[in-house]
Amino acid sequence: MNRTIKLLIISDIFVVTGFGLISPILAIFIKDNLIGGTIFSAGLASTIFLITKSVVQLPFSRYADSHDSRKFWVIVGTLLFTTVPFIYMFTNHIYMIYIAGIINGIGSGLMYPTWIGIFSTHLDKKHEGFEWSVYSTAVGFGTAIAAAVGAAVAQFMGFQMTFLLVGIMSLVGCAILFGLENDRNKKSAIKSAHYGKMKVLHRNHS
Repeated sequence: MNRTIKLLIISDIFVVTGFGLISPILAIFIKDNLIGGTIFSAGLASTIFLITKSVVQLPFSRYADSHDSRKFWVIVGTLLFTTVPFIYMFTNHIYMIYIAGIINGIGSGLMYPTWIGIFSTHLDKKHEGFEWSVYSTAVGFGTAIAAAVGAAVAQFMGFQMTFLLVGIMSLVGCAILFGLENDRNKKSAIKSAHYGKMKVLHRNHS
């Protein structure tokens, strides 16, 4: 398993596990703590997020596939939805949750195609299934544990502490992404290696 795959997996463990702390408590937080908060508005917030993400990611994926800027956009996208738990900390009205959903959707729409693109192009041949399974298992275990931990933290320490913890974990996950190699650097390395190989072959045939 190469370094890029490891960094992406570790980053997502922090980010996805962090947001897993929020999942079991968000509807309760909206209903009991916000002006205008209801079960319906909690569902509407999820709808706003998913629609925004879907609208952004498809056209953006075409752009990302044709430009050498995946590292930049995966970091920008992750930073955007890292702001979401901090917005939750300071909101008292349901409309702020809707705004957070839009920001979350835009960030996810930028992050998802670029994250998938980087992960897919760095998979080791004949180990693709294993490496995807390592990712799924690691994130799955993290999310499963986070669901219980998030509920416990919210119950005994409050929603604000839960959101702060999620924000910190997401920032750590985002910071890890700075260790990724730029697409352009990777392509240059591949070209250099190919050029060197051709020179050796040429010498052997001379």
